[in-house]
Amino acid sequence: MPHPSQVMSRPGKEKFGEMALSPRRLHTLMTSDDIASGKKSHWPELEITGTIRNLSPALWQLQHLTCLYLNDNCLQRIPPDIGRLTSLQHLDLSCNKLRSLPAELGDLVCLRELLLNNNSIRILPYELGKLFQLQVLGLKGNPLTPEILQVYSEANGTVKLLSFLLDRLSVTVPQPPQRVWMPLGHPDRTKSTCIFTVMCYNVLCDKYATRAQYGYCPTWALDWEYRKKNIMEEIRHYAADIISLQEVETDQYHSFLKPELERDGYQGIFSPKSRAKTMSESDRKYVDGCAIFYRVAKFSLVSDRLIEFNQLAMANAEGSDDMLNRVMTKDNIGLAAILETNEAAWSNGFPADSKQIHQPLVVCTAHIHWDPEYCDVKLIQTMMLMHELKQFMLESGRNLRKSLDPSTTSFLLCGDLNSLPESGDILCVYLIKALIEILGGIYLVNVRV
Repeated sequence: MPHPSQVMSRPGKEKFGEMALSPRRLHTLMTSDDIASGKKSHWPELEITGTIRNLSPALWQLQHLTCLYLNDNCLQRIPPDIGRLTSLQHLDLSCNKLRSLPAELGDLVCLRELLLNNNSIRILPYELGKLFQLQVLGLKGNPLTPEILQVYSEANGTVKLLSFLLDRLSVTVPQPPQRVWMPLGHPDRTKSTCIFTVMCYNVLCDKYATRAQYGYCPTWALDWEYRKKNIMEEIRHYAADIISLQEVETDQYHSFLKPELERDGYQGIFSPKSRAKTMSESDRKYVDGCAIFYRVAKFSLVSDRLIEFNQLAMANAEGSDDMLNRVMTKDNIGLAAILETNEAAWSNGFPADSKQIHQPLVVCTAHIHWDPEYCDVKLIQTMMLMHELKQFMLESGRNLRKSLDPSTTSFLLCGDLNSLPESGDILCVYLIKALIEILGGIYLVNVRV
């Protein structure tokens, strides 16, 4: 029984030479011993070559296929059902008689190689632009329009052509489903209760919003002028009393977010990442950082603190090369604020003790280093964050002219912790443990990009 990696066919000769074999299309045969031992065949690849004019509908049920070779046939059309083969990574339709392609080819988003050489294709469906993982696109020998040929013939033509097609594709995706809320408790409506809402949002820094990073997005959808309207619409929709933001560019904060939210009754604090201190004024405005906004009707700002992890790493290196080389070079930050509740924050009247109206609330937002290869840096940054927050609370108590006990003060931690479900999550385990030990009532909001 053949193992279904197949022998090279015509398009492969151009790439691997007349006598060479494409490594993906080699095959092996199961021996009689393999069969006797009960070894199972595995065939993720399929080749159909000859003078085939029609394809069996059963072919589109083989959704396990990763490679499909239909080259060197007499096919005049490919049915839309090909869009069901969503596991395909390599598709060869070269040397047929195709005049058009189904839009459903754009659903094969795992494709890395699509060969369409030597057909009669004049127009490409815009849906091909959705193939954001495509690395090889073969179009030679087709009477394509001059516009498409010009883009394709440029340097890095495949990427440019996919972008060209995607930007012209009409977007008709449905609205995302409503968020599913998980209530953790309900306030006692018979007592005075301080009720407020919180929003945590990574707005995606403009310099990171590129087609190289988000190849499945049209260029216009990544443009800040388009995104900022939708971001503000989302913020206003939820109308949270406290808004924690990450990846906010300095210029975006001062020229857009701050004035827009001030008109809605908010005040805010902001700090860019540490690198901004070493840059010129013109370059500094593109550095991203963290921001906290609060509704002035419910809260007043008592004090705030910037937490710079690279500065803390330098101060605590004590001769450690790892601390200097791994941690200090990452300029992530945290931003903390102590807010006091105002009368409008309380429902069902005020507390019996009027001194309790102005309750302190510690709010923190942080952006932990993103790279999964630096899990040790994530952990150290988290330890630094916890230590600095405790110190901040103790020192700020003097400004409040009363003791600000970390074990009894309400604390809200938001941030992009960049921790993944499959990471083993020693970071979050430590974080929650530290919060329980060091701080009293806590709320934890973890945003993952």
